[in-house]
Amino acid sequence: MRAIWALCLRNLRNFMRDRLRLLITILTPFGFIYVLTSLFQTQLQGNPIGHVIAGVTIATVFQTSLNIAATTIEDIGSGFMKEILVSPISRFQVAFGQMLAGATIATMQGFLIFAIGMFTGLGFQKPHTLLLVFLSMFLVGLVYSALGLLVATLVRDAQTYQIVEQAVVLPLVFLSGAYVPVNLFPTFLVYLSFANPMTYTTMFFRAIVLENNGTDAEMVKNGLAFSINGFIFKPWMSGLVVFGCGILFLILATVTFQRADFTHTRKRKRKKMEVSE
Repeated sequence: MRAIWALCLRNLRNFMRDRLRLLITILTPFGFIYVLTSLFQTQLQGNPIGHVIAGVTIATVFQTSLNIAATTIEDIGSGFMKEILVSPISRFQVAFGQMLAGATIATMQGFLIFAIGMFTGLGFQKPHTLLLVFLSMFLVGLVYSALGLLVATLVRDAQTYQIVEQAVVLPLVFLSGAYVPVNLFPTFLVYLSFANPMTYTTMFFRAIVLENNGTDAEMVKNGLAFSINGFIFKPWMSGLVVFGCGILFLILATVTFQRADFTHTRKRKRKKMEVSE
């Protein structure tokens, strides 16, 4: 446990030292909140500010979780990962330390945005809602940190990871309803969003933030549930999907990380240098 915590603290310090990246990642979501509030006001009769803040917050947690996984690639390139793996620390501890760092940083950033957003009029009627918001952000951060670690372990190249990340982030976020309501999508995109894990993540988180206890029709209208041929997929079902995806990503990430050969990239570079000489 000490090794896991040490790896987590190391990544936290590295993230806090990059002040420019920290500033950009905090300020960017507020631009989305300002632009999207008017859109949600025309589509939703309930709490448009709550819808926007919840969507932007959970999208930020998702993107930050994937971005932090890039530190694994940096550690591979710098040789730090190789030094860690020759120590008595198990690969499972290293993998979990990386995922815990990603989840912690993503939760801190998301909660900061959420806390500032509360000054715009977002409030809660139930005293335990804030705790549920925090726990759900950490769960989402852990789920997608595992996905990011899986991709980083498979790619092991910073430039390729950026391309893959953009190819993953943009479709998943914009098809989830976090920024644009799903009911504005064409029919084929609506059905495509059903296969998007971020759709269920967004609905699950919004249901917690808005403390929604309305009817099925109201939840569907407000983007907290959706109807498939008359069957209402409710928020608690979305939570089960997120939890299931988390278990799957955790297993795949840890197994892939334990089997990965982190000397392969360095050997390949040496071969290229020998050929060029």
